[in-house]
Amino acid sequence: MKKTLIIFFLSFLAVNIKAQDNTGEQKKANDWVAELKLNNAKKEETVKNLIFNHLVAVKDWHNSHPASTVPAGINPRTGEKLNELHRSIIADSAMPETVHKTLMDGLRQELTPEQVIFILDKYTIGKVDFTMKGYKAIVPDLTEQEEKTIRTYLEEAREMAIDYKNMKQISVIFEIYKDKSEAYLNANGRNWRQLYKDYVNKVKAEKAKKSNEK
Repeated sequence: MKKTLIIFFLSFLAVNIKAQDNTGEQKKANDWVAELKLNNAKKEETVKNLIFNHLVAVKDWHNSHPASTVPAGINPRTGEKLNELHRSIIADSAMPETVHKTLMDGLRQELTPEQVIFILDKYTIGKVDFTMKGYKAIVPDLTEQEEKTIRTYLEEAREMAIDYKNMKQISVIFEIYKDKSEAYLNANGRNWRQLYKDYVNKVKAEKAKKSNEK
């Protein structure tokens, strides 16, 4: 009897610890959906569950597939040794595609396209608009077609990035698509390296001017 009670208590404790471990994910789901102001209790609950289940699935996969599960080899594209961050991304990228599909299909069924974008921006702390702002600063005469193409790349990065656990990983995913954006500019008559160099020099000159004015 005593042994049975101990087992029951440990099981109860394990369940509660697991529930406590997911409070952060639940808070995110609740807060993000609250900001949508859906005014529909059933829809709110459905969307909350979609987000919560996805966040927990991403976290659980990440925690159960550490970087150490990926051999410390090299990046076949660059020849550089894989660091721990790269290895963690490789491990997390093996998460079943159904996790991503379930979330996206559910969001698109319950929400408008604008509301889906809002949720994806919450996952990635608005990195699409932030990065786009950077491109416009570096390339002031960015054409409408260039802006459209780059934004499309960044939106692809945003949707891919939601399946990763932390901002370091998310930033690496965005770097993949930033490389694509810069290659696109170079292929269409721009010189990205020179544009970036000119921008950095301009920022330094402006800072120096402000400093001298004080």
